[in-house]
Amino acid sequence: FLVAGMGDALSTYFEARATHNSYSRVNASLPMGSREGLTPPASGTYAALAMAKLCWEHLQEDGLNAKIACDADLVTEALNKIVETNILLSGLGFESGGLAAAHAIHNGMTVLEGTHHYLHGEKVAFATLAQLVLEDAETAEINAVMDFMAAIGLPLTLADLGVESITFEDALAVAKIASIPEESIHSMPFPIVEEDVANAIIVADRIGQANKEKHHM
Repeated sequence: FLVAGMGDALSTYFEARATHNSYSRVNASLPMGSREGLTPPASGTYAALAMAKLCWEHLQEDGLNAKIACDADLVTEALNKIVETNILLSGLGFESGGLAAAHAIHNGMTVLEGTHHYLHGEKVAFATLAQLVLEDAETAEINAVMDFMAAIGLPLTLADLGVESITFEDALAVAKIASIPEESIHSMPFPIVEEDVANAIIVADRIGQANKEKHHM
């Protein structure tokens, strides 16, 4: 559960950053969002973006050490920091900073039956990788995310999530759900095209495979 929590927390900064860059309203509580007319529109705060960035920094600094301590049933400062990161920093960061493509793609992945036995955070981690591909993030940033995921045992590929192979049609089915008008993917700072989302999912899977091969995983 700690690792899955880190997988969910992993998305916090990248989704808050996208929301901030697109000047989108925060819509972090589907279906209770402003787009449904159930809550007033809300803007993300700079404080939330700063907390979201700190969330990613903490994961890189102490995520692996926290997992090692947890696996040994030991409480260390690293574990304390990551528990706080998973719950407080990530919670405030996403609620006040906003969601974007990663959680929407996670929601779309519900059509892939193989993923049903995996935890929310495990699926969000892979979906974060897909978001970074979708927005053409810098290679160094994508590599840093993949290296972190590999180090703590988060899924890097769809096969790691019970989906041994995926066709473009399968990925497009995910993208169609991820791209419904109410979804947080529209907080990305560019128009959403379903085919682009499908392509990003497939490419994320392939670069995840390449990362595993590079590290002989």
